[in-house]
Order: sequence, then C-alpha cells, then structure tokens
Amino acid sequence: MSRPFLVIQLRPEDTVADEELRAIAEHAGLAESEYVRVRAEKSALPAIEFDLYSGIIVGGSPFDISTPAENKSELQRQVEQDFAQLLKQVEDRDFPFLGCCSGNGLLGAHCGAVVSRRYGESVGLGEVALTEGGKAGPLLAGFPDRFPVLLGHKEACDGTPPGTDLLATGEHCPVQMFRLRNNIYATQFHPEADAEGFRLRIEVYKHHGYFPAEDADRLTEVVSSQPVPESNKILRRFVDRYKR
Repeated sequence: MSRPFLVIQLRPEDTVADEELRAIAEHAGLAESEYVRVRAEKSALPAIEFDLYSGIIVGGSPFDISTPAENKSELQRQVEQDFAQLLKQVEDRDFPFLGCCSGNGLLGAHCGAVVSRRYGESVGLGEVALTEGGKAGPLLAGFPDRFPVLLGHKEACDGTPPGTDLLATGEHCPVQMFRLRNNIYATQFHPEADAEGFRLRIEVYKHHGYFPAEDADRLTEVVSSQPVPESNKILRRFVDRYKR
C-alpha cells in the first residue's frame, strides 16, 4: 500500500473546507484511504513524520499574509508560525509539496518574496501562460502554452521568489506558479477548483472583500461557463509523480 498524502487545510468555514477536500481528492484521484486530512486552523500543526507520507498538498485560505501584524488574529499568527517551521523542513528535505493559492503566498514569503495586494485578482476565470521552465517540467509537460484557470486572491507575490523557478505567469498577476528546488511547488490559481466548489466559495465569501457582493450572481455564471481541465490535471500529475 502506498503512503498517503497529507492534505493540510486552512479554511475556518466547515462547508467550504469539506468542499475543498472533495475537490482535491477528486481531481488528484485520491481515495479516502490515500490521504490524511489536517485542519490547521483548528489547532496547531502536529509534528509531521515525513517518512509516513508521499507528499503534502495545502489548500486555500481567507488569511492574508500582507495584513499588518497588529491586525492579524491569534489564529492567523499561529498558522503562519506553524507554516514557517513546516516550510523550512520541506525545503531542507526537498519534500514533495503543492501549495494552492494561500500556499503560494506562504511559500513565497518563506523564500523572501514581497507579498502584497498589488497583483490581487477578483474571483473568476483567468488564463495563465507557461514559461519555458514550466513547459519543460514534469507537472506541466505537454500542456498548452496557455490554459484557463479559476482564481481569486487579494494578494500575491510581487515578483518571482528568490531561488525559485517561475513556471507560469498571467497578464494581471506575474507569479502564477513557481517551483523551489526540485519537488516544491506553489500555484496562485486554484488547481483543485471547479465550478461546483467556486459557486459555494462565492456565496460564503461574498462579504470578505474578494469582489463586490453585488457581483456574486454574475461571478457564479462566469465560473460555471468554462471547465479548467489542464488546471485540475496538475493535482493528478503531482500525485502520480510522488505516490510511493
């Protein structure tokens, strides 16, 4: 039996967290016995025995790294402290890691990138373009040069994090996917996302500042208008590459 993947979630809302887990498992091709779920926002991250897992997948979060420290909740400060320790161990081991959206900011900040609201993008459909490094890498090989994604974020890395390789970029947000060392990845867009999950997120987060609340119905139509198969395939590629 292969080692499970550790799925770390950071969403305080149970309905959204459950739906995110459904999407991650479905698009990654993971049966329930093939992953271990940790709700990091419920309690401090436990000590992780890396040898027990094939890799780590981190979901999205409503927490913003760029929020001034004095305005961060105790919960957010705990989550960021836990991830600072986790990412140091991940980097030291070059351990398989895929961070989705919030993972982009957490990993980017770990690498020394400036994370700000300069390149935030409203919830909806976007398009990313692969770099030459992205085209040559194992998770994106054979993908179209450009493909649609679902996204929505108030903050992003201002530039490619130091010591990393940029794999995908966007017209409005320059850092859409990058790799640290050989096995550590982060995406600004949501590779786990599909229309079903985003419809729920739009309803739950319509008063959280991602978009004007009166746009919720229109955005629901937008995210339902086009599938994002290449984006979703990234999760399956990650799992297939690192399952052991």
